[in-house]
Amino acid sequence: MAADGADKFSVLLPTYNERENLPLVVWLLARTFRESGNNFEIIIIDDGSPDGTQEIAEQLEKIYGSDKILLRPRARKLGLGTAYIHGMKHATGNFIVIMDADLSHHPKFIPEFISRGANFLTQVLLRPGASDLTGSFRLYRKEVLQKLMEKCVSKGYVFQMEMIVRARQLGYTIGEVPISFVDRVYGESKLGGNEIVSFLKGLLTLFATT
Repeated sequence: MAADGADKFSVLLPTYNERENLPLVVWLLARTFRESGNNFEIIIIDDGSPDGTQEIAEQLEKIYGSDKILLRPRARKLGLGTAYIHGMKHATGNFIVIMDADLSHHPKFIPEFISRGANFLTQVLLRPGASDLTGSFRLYRKEVLQKLMEKCVSKGYVFQMEMIVRARQLGYTIGEVPISFVDRVYGESKLGGNEIVSFLKGLLTLFATT
């Protein structure tokens, strides 16, 4: 939670070979949080990407500031579950957003997650799609995520499924928000042309002012 008592959202972004997508997803996240007036930080957990993702993350840290972008890399690929555990250690928000860095999840849905969560005092976990046990676009209360992680034994992609099962076992409330899911951006465009244009304009502005 921020010093003034307001909610703060920590985005955990595990990456592996995402140098092309990372600047765009970070820009969209920053825009989404600023437009909705929410305090945020983005924690990038790079697992030793050979394509230069880490160098891109370092540049983003300089552009947005180390209070907004926290690069917390690991030496090699160690699995999704452990990436979230690693990222959690550095998270200062009282809410945690987990999502993929490949832009299959659009940050524009995050305010819906947040407003939906605000409607339920007991709400602890939000995820899209009623039957989507494997989805990795979710909002958690930090203390709930910590408890779930202590219970989870899976390390890879099964981790997402186990989190839902454990949440149900522990009696936590699970809410759902409908979103559209798109395949990876590079190769196929998941974003509208206008968004890419405004992203490029935003990039030019950033580089002109830093």
